[in-house]
Amino acid sequence: MLSVATYIATINKRGITLRQSTTTVEVHTTHQGLFEITSELRAWVRDTGTENGLLTVFCRHTSASLTIQENADPDVLHDIESFFKQLVREDPSLYTHTNEGADDMPAHIRSALTDVSLSIPVVGGQPVLGTWQGVFLYEHRARNHHRQVVLHLMGD
Repeated sequence: MLSVATYIATINKRGITLRQSTTTVEVHTTHQGLFEITSELRAWVRDTGTENGLLTVFCRHTSASLTIQENADPDVLHDIESFFKQLVREDPSLYTHTNEGADDMPAHIRSALTDVSLSIPVVGGQPVLGTWQGVFLYEHRARNHHRQVVLHLMGD
Protein backbone atom coordinates (compact mmCIF):
# COMPACT_ATOMS: atom_id res chain seq x y z
CA MET A 1 0.00 0.00 0.00
CA LEU A 2 1.40 3.39 -0.98
CA SER A 3 0.29 6.82 0.15
CA VAL A 4 1.75 9.74 -1.74
CA ALA A 5 2.38 13.38 -0.92
CA THR A 6 4.24 15.68 -3.30
CA TYR A 7 5.52 19.16 -2.59
CA ILE A 8 7.03 21.65 -5.05
CA ALA A 9 9.68 24.05 -3.78
CA THR A 10 11.33 26.73 -5.88
CA ILE A 11 14.80 27.94 -5.05
CA ASN A 12 14.69 31.51 -6.33
CA LYS A 13 18.39 32.37 -6.66
CA ARG A 14 18.86 30.19 -9.71
CA GLY A 15 15.26 29.53 -10.61
CA ILE A 16 15.69 25.84 -9.84
CA THR A 17 12.54 23.92 -9.02
CA LEU A 18 12.94 20.96 -6.69
CA ARG A 19 10.17 18.54 -5.96
CA GLN A 20 9.81 16.59 -2.77
CA SER A 21 7.71 13.46 -2.73
CA THR A 22 6.98 11.06 0.10
CA THR A 23 5.20 7.76 0.43
CA THR A 24 5.02 4.82 2.79
CA VAL A 25 5.63 1.25 1.68
CA GLU A 26 3.83 -1.31 3.82
CA VAL A 27 5.74 -4.58 4.25
CA HIS A 28 4.06 -7.56 5.88
CA THR A 29 6.66 -9.95 7.24
CA THR A 30 6.00 -13.54 8.24
CA HIS A 31 9.36 -14.51 9.76
CA GLN A 32 12.91 -13.34 10.38
CA GLY A 33 14.68 -12.61 7.15
CA LEU A 34 15.30 -10.26 4.27
CA PHE A 35 12.31 -9.00 2.27
CA GLU A 36 13.19 -7.31 -1.01
CA ILE A 37 11.46 -4.00 -1.73
CA THR A 38 13.53 -2.88 -4.75
CA SER A 39 10.69 -3.15 -7.28
CA GLU A 40 8.38 -1.02 -5.10
CA LEU A 41 11.09 1.66 -4.81
CA ARG A 42 11.82 1.64 -8.54
CA ALA A 43 8.13 1.87 -9.47
CA TRP A 44 7.45 4.71 -7.06
CA VAL A 45 10.49 6.74 -8.16
CA ARG A 46 9.40 6.30 -11.79
CA ASP A 47 5.83 7.37 -10.96
CA THR A 48 7.01 10.60 -9.29
CA GLY A 49 8.49 11.81 -12.57
CA THR A 50 11.67 12.93 -10.80
CA GLU A 51 14.68 12.56 -13.09
CA ASN A 52 17.59 13.37 -10.79
CA GLY A 53 17.75 13.59 -7.03
CA LEU A 54 18.26 11.75 -3.79
CA LEU A 55 16.02 9.01 -2.42
CA THR A 56 15.94 8.48 1.32
CA VAL A 57 14.56 5.16 2.55
CA PHE A 58 13.68 5.07 6.26
CA CYS A 59 12.49 2.14 8.41
CA ARG A 60 10.11 3.25 11.19
CA HIS A 61 10.95 0.40 13.56
CA THR A 62 13.56 -0.54 16.17
CA SER A 63 13.47 -4.29 15.57
CA ALA A 64 13.74 -4.22 11.77
CA SER A 65 16.24 -2.50 9.51
CA LEU A 66 17.29 -1.84 5.94
CA THR A 67 20.18 -3.04 3.85
CA ILE A 68 21.40 -2.97 0.27
CA GLN A 69 22.60 -6.42 -0.65
CA GLU A 70 23.01 -8.84 -3.52
CA ASN A 71 19.68 -9.92 -4.97
CA ALA A 72 20.90 -12.52 -7.50
CA ASP A 73 22.08 -15.46 -5.40
CA PRO A 74 19.78 -16.41 -2.48
CA ASP A 75 22.76 -18.04 -0.75
CA VAL A 76 24.05 -14.55 0.07
CA LEU A 77 20.88 -13.74 2.01
CA HIS A 78 20.98 -17.11 3.74
CA ASP A 79 24.61 -16.58 4.79
CA ILE A 80 23.86 -13.08 6.11
CA GLU A 81 20.99 -14.39 8.21
CA SER A 82 23.12 -17.27 9.52
CA PHE A 83 25.94 -14.89 10.43
CA PHE A 84 23.64 -12.55 12.37
CA LYS A 85 22.09 -15.49 14.25
CA GLN A 86 25.58 -16.52 15.37
CA LEU A 87 26.72 -12.97 16.09
CA VAL A 88 23.65 -11.99 18.16
CA ARG A 89 22.26 -15.06 19.87
CA GLU A 90 18.65 -15.40 21.01
CA ASP A 91 19.53 -16.42 24.54
CA PRO A 92 17.43 -14.60 27.18
CA SER A 93 20.12 -15.19 29.82
CA LEU A 94 22.32 -12.68 27.95
CA TYR A 95 19.90 -9.73 28.18
CA THR A 96 18.00 -7.62 30.71
CA HIS A 97 15.22 -6.63 28.28
CA THR A 98 13.39 -9.94 27.85
CA ASN A 99 9.70 -9.15 28.42
CA GLU A 100 8.82 -9.27 24.70
CA GLY A 101 10.33 -12.67 23.95
CA ALA A 102 13.68 -14.25 23.27
CA ASP A 103 14.03 -12.58 19.86
CA ASP A 104 13.25 -9.01 20.98
CA MET A 105 16.55 -7.76 22.40
CA PRO A 106 18.58 -9.55 19.71
CA ALA A 107 16.33 -7.82 17.15
CA HIS A 108 17.20 -4.42 18.62
CA ILE A 109 20.93 -5.24 18.53
CA ARG A 110 20.75 -6.51 14.92
CA SER A 111 18.92 -3.34 13.95
CA ALA A 112 21.63 -1.24 15.61
CA LEU A 113 24.30 -3.11 13.62
CA THR A 114 22.59 -2.50 10.30
CA ASP A 115 20.82 0.59 8.92
CA VAL A 116 17.43 2.16 9.49
CA SER A 117 18.03 4.77 6.78
CA LEU A 118 19.53 4.57 3.28
CA SER A 119 20.39 7.31 0.79
CA ILE A 120 20.26 6.31 -2.87
CA PRO A 121 21.02 8.66 -5.79
CA VAL A 122 18.41 8.90 -8.54
CA VAL A 123 19.65 9.51 -12.08
CA GLY A 124 17.55 9.30 -15.23
CA GLY A 125 14.42 8.55 -13.24
CA GLN A 126 15.85 5.43 -11.58
CA PRO A 127 17.58 4.66 -8.28
CA VAL A 128 21.29 4.15 -8.94
CA LEU A 129 21.89 0.59 -7.79
CA GLY A 130 24.56 -1.82 -8.94
CA THR A 131 23.70 -4.73 -11.21
CA TRP A 132 23.29 -7.19 -8.35
CA GLN A 133 22.08 -4.79 -5.65
CA GLY A 134 18.64 -4.90 -4.10
CA VAL A 135 17.06 -2.98 -1.24
CA PHE A 136 15.79 -5.16 1.60
CA LEU A 137 13.78 -4.74 4.75
CA TYR A 138 15.55 -6.94 7.29
CA GLU A 139 13.01 -8.36 9.73
CA HIS A 140 14.69 -9.32 12.99
CA ARG A 141 11.62 -10.69 14.82
CA ALA A 142 10.30 -14.24 14.43
CA ARG A 143 6.57 -13.54 14.24
CA ASN A 144 4.42 -11.65 11.73
CA HIS A 145 4.80 -7.88 11.63
CA HIS A 146 3.35 -4.97 9.72
CA ARG A 147 6.33 -2.75 8.86
CA GLN A 148 6.40 0.73 7.36
CA VAL A 149 9.21 2.05 5.19
CA VAL A 150 9.02 5.77 4.38
CA LEU A 151 10.40 6.96 1.04
CA HIS A 152 11.39 10.60 0.51
CA LEU A 153 12.62 11.81 -2.86
CA MET A 154 13.97 15.28 -3.52
CA GLY A 155 15.05 16.29 -6.99
CA ASP A 156 14.07 17.73 -10.33
